[in-house]
Amino acid sequence: QVQLVESGGGSVQSGGSLRLSCAASGISLIHRMGWFRQAPGKEREGVATIENDRSTSYADSVKDRFTISEDNAKNTLYLQMNSLEPEDTAMYYCAARRSWEKEPRYWGRGTQVTVSS
Repeated sequence: QVQLVESGGGSVQSGGSLRLSCAASGISLIHRMGWFRQAPGKEREGVATIENDRSTSYADSVKDRFTISEDNAKNTLYLQMNSLEPEDTAMYYCAARRSWEKEPRYWGRGTQVTVSS
């Protein structure tokens, strides 16, 4: 059974940094991982994904500011967030899908990120 637990959220001022972590269990090579976020009153959006070959993709709004990475030995997914802006304020979720699925099947409970100006 896949379980995802996020941590590392908090409150920072504009321009600050945070690193989110996602502790994953039950994950295997068939799974693809990513980070999503949802701000109040807005739809959930994809932030970053990482493939098994370590290739990554990012939403245009976070390119050059956020970095997704993983530590397979620790079964942990990370999201390094730099130059944070108030528009980055949201609940951030770790998610996983099986390689043949288009949408994530497994979700963590989320960690709140709040950026003040």
